Amino acid sequence: MPRQPLFAGLVIDENDRPVQTGFIGEEPAYIINDAGFLRHIPAEQVDKQVLKYMQEMMKGSEDLISEQAAKMMGQDDIFSKAMIEQQLKNIDQQFDMLMQQGIPEDGRAYLGMLGFKIVINYHGEIVKIEQPSTADDEGGDE
Repeated sequence: MPRQPLFAGLVIDENDRPVQTGFIGEEPAYIINDAGFLRHIPAEQVDKQVLKYMQEMMKGSEDLISEQAAKMMGQDDIFSKAMIEQQLKNIDQQFDMLMQQGIPEDGRAYLGMLGFKIVINYHGEIVKIEQPSTADDEGGDE
């Protein structure tokens, strides 16, 4: 079980208000203020939805993603690319490790500065995930 919500500071409610974090016993939770009533949503419920969404976005693009990642790391040889691609194909294992270790605060802050936001409703269901724009997205509607 993670020590804190994976996407703490990146989750907002449908009214564009930041969602707080806390605990239900020892279980991390996102806390939504519903007109004074604090709804506690188990963090794992929301975090797994976001990770599943990310996995679906990557599916079928492992080759391109691994190529670009290898270039960004300055390791664009065939072996590095193959290693990254294999890790992407076994992304479930990577996500399990991420759930245990969490995202460092600096990483979450960087995602927030890029415009990454997760919008959830009062039931903890994802309404929308706002991602940083890429060059292809400029000028388009979200």
